[in-house]
Amino acid sequence: MNAFSKNHIGLVSSFSELAETKFHGSINALCWERHPEGDFQEIVLKLTLKENITEIFIDDLLALDLSEKGNTAREIILQDIKLLSDYGAAPSLNLLKKYERDDEFDFISTDVYSYHADRSPVETSTFLCTYYGAASEIIANDQCIQKILIPEVREALQKLHDVPDEGFETFLEDNYFDLHYEANTDAKPVNLGKGNLWRLAVDYPGQKVLPCIHRAPKENEGERRRIQIVVDLLGK
Repeated sequence: MNAFSKNHIGLVSSFSELAETKFHGSINALCWERHPEGDFQEIVLKLTLKENITEIFIDDLLALDLSEKGNTAREIILQDIKLLSDYGAAPSLNLLKKYERDDEFDFISTDVYSYHADRSPVETSTFLCTYYGAASEIIANDQCIQKILIPEVREALQKLHDVPDEGFETFLEDNYFDLHYEANTDAKPVNLGKGNLWRLAVDYPGQKVLPCIHRAPKENEGERRRIQIVVDLLGK
């Protein structure tokens, strides 16, 4: 059985199929499963990490002096950038050490390490591929609950809001509290794996499926960097 044979994940065999397949029913994540050759670690080690998240440009990749396997990995990344760009996206290739953590409140977290959905005012999708390092996770919508529906969390949020009833739902949306989820104790998250190119459903007006719930991974012990390509809020 394929590793991604889940009832909310659809499998495709090409980029065009990934980009054009419609989400439907419970399917809110599409995967072009791949096993790319090449030494992506070599690229990661030769790039300069300027801050916790460093955007890498095509010229940065082309400037690297790489081995044959490193060059193979570079060609795969460049081809993905071209595929996404030709589709009309603006892909961002990032070298990551870590994301900023949200520790403002002890009862709710709203950083990317928390399970969350993406939202957009226009029709859109999120594309994601991790080439090296820890990969993100997704979780089925029926295996988690909005954090704002957890009684103790909702009560704490109401105390933050000046008027407990009037405008409370707007307050939750404006501060993105409603986008974050808590996994059930028996939940079975799916790791997106290395090299696979994913398309995730986003919450937008008229969206016919539930948004895909996902989160950034905790960094692997002793692995200080990872590299991934991401297109957030693609207007397609």
